[in-house]
Amino acid sequence: MGQKKILITKDGLAKLHSELDHLVSVQRQEIAGKIKRAREMGGTENNAEYEDAKNDQAFVEGRILMLENIVKNATVIESPALPGTVEMGDKVLIQNQDGKIEQFTIVGSAEASPVEGKISNESPVGKALLGKKIGDEVEVTTPAGLLKLLIMDVS
Repeated sequence: MGQKKILITKDGLAKLHSELDHLVSVQRQEIAGKIKRAREMGGTENNAEYEDAKNDQAFVEGRILMLENIVKNATVIESPALPGTVEMGDKVLIQNQDGKIEQFTIVGSAEASPVEGKISNESPVGKALLGKKIGDEVEVTTPAGLLKLLIMDVS
C-alpha cells in the first residue's frame, strides 16, 4: 500500500526543506560534538550530559525522518482554479454567528497552525469550507459545538 500524498503549499514546502537542511547540516553536527565531549568527560554511564545529548540526537533524527517522509510524499497545492470558490491554499474571510470576523488559510495538515491562521483541509472547518463560494453559509460541527459561518471573501 502506497504512502498517502500530503497536500502542502509551495511556501510550506520551502519551510520544511529549510528546516530539514538546518537539521541535517547544522544540528546533527552540533549534537555529534556534544556527544563526543560528553564521552571524553566521563564515559557513557551515569553521565547526564551524554544522556541529554543522546536524547537530543533521538529527537533530531526522528524529526529528520518525519520531514523526509513529508517532503517525499508532498503534493504542492496549485493556484486556485475557480475564483470565489474555497480551495486549498486560499485565504477565507468568514463571519461566525456572533458577528466575529476571522481569516483562515486552508492548507494541508503538515503545515496547519491555528495560531498562524492556517487550518487543515482535514479539520472540520476546513472540510466544511472547501468547495463553497462567497456568500455561502456553512454549518460545522466541532468539539466546541455547532458553528454557523458566512463566507465573506476568498482570495
